[in-house]
Amino acid sequence: MAKTIFQKIIDREIPAKIEHEDEQCIVLHDIQPQAPVHLLIIPKRPLARLSEATAADQALLGHLLLTGQALARKLNLGAGFRLVVNNGPHGGESVPHLHVHLLAGRQLVWPPG
Repeated sequence: MAKTIFQKIIDREIPAKIEHEDEQCIVLHDIQPQAPVHLLIIPKRPLARLSEATAADQALLGHLLLTGQALARKLNLGAGFRLVVNNGPHGGESVPHLHVHLLAGRQLVWPPG
């Protein structure tokens, strides 16, 4: 299976603006931001999409959400933020490597799409 752009960034084959990194994930600034703050929280272990996760992925999925919370606190996003996971073509998935979008810095509307 070919490496995704996210795996190439994790492997340092492609540069990116990294906001955070730990043993389980890397957090990048989105190159096409949809809000003043738009970060991508990406697990280092490849997992194509949320619908392919299993009970064995529970700790990793929780880590991604808690990383989003910690970054929101670090970036003073007390007015609000949104965490989004796209799944499949109709869900807006553009890269088949699970990632969580952290969006903030403006009033976000509902419904989103």
